[in-house]
Amino acid sequence: MTTPNETLRAVRHGLRLSQDEFAKRLRAAGMEQGEPNEASKRLVQRWESGEVRAPRPVYVRALEAVTNLPVDRLGFETPQLPSGVTLDGTGGHDMANSKPGIPVQADPALTGEDHSGVWLSSYEFFSSSRDNTYTGLHHVVLTQHGNRITGYSLPDASSNPDSPLSFDLTIDRNIVTGTWVEQTAQDGYYQGARYHGAIQLLVDPTGRRMAGKWVGFGKEFDVNTGPWDLRLLDKSTTDETLARYSTPPMGRAGTRD
Repeated sequence: MTTPNETLRAVRHGLRLSQDEFAKRLRAAGMEQGEPNEASKRLVQRWESGEVRAPRPVYVRALEAVTNLPVDRLGFETPQLPSGVTLDGTGGHDMANSKPGIPVQADPALTGEDHSGVWLSSYEFFSSSRDNTYTGLHHVVLTQHGNRITGYSLPDASSNPDSPLSFDLTIDRNIVTGTWVEQTAQDGYYQGARYHGAIQLLVDPTGRRMAGKWVGFGKEFDVNTGPWDLRLLDKSTTDETLARYSTPPMGRAGTRD
């Protein structure tokens, strides 16, 4: 069996697009870039199933335009090409997995178990203008490839549905380090401000919880910090599971809305 590209699927879900709608966005992006492409629902299915591991450059540019993410954060692999074969976009199809059923192996001493799955993300921050501490809750899907973990909040799955959250992390044994980004609601208290910063977490021995601290800039460009906690809810990342968790978490609300 091939290894599904759960990262791309999570990004698509985060954009609230069906596979067919995603393909239409890719074709539109190609037209705007002056590079028409033939993206289709079937092609998106092949990417997400892992049947195709590396899109051609014409699709790379469209993917980056639609998702606003570099292609190396979309779960694709860069294949080792035979001598004389290039990915210059001239003819041929996307590169398929050269060894179907054999996923890329990472050093288990560095990564331990696979932490892919649906997690409950919870962070706290102090709002000086409101003189109160608030908690932000999101259902997020994490996808691990080797020592790299990417994460995105599911649609309509936060204490404020209009505050999408994303992670770009690396793991070394039980230490997780990386960055986070959150886009606040346009009609909320922070009027669509985009917040980002660093995060470091420790994975507990069960592998079902990560706890640590975040650091980032406040509204007045002061450096703030606070606790961040991730708790595993489900190891599955099937469409049915993601749909089930595309609802606001139960708990104390109060994101950077």
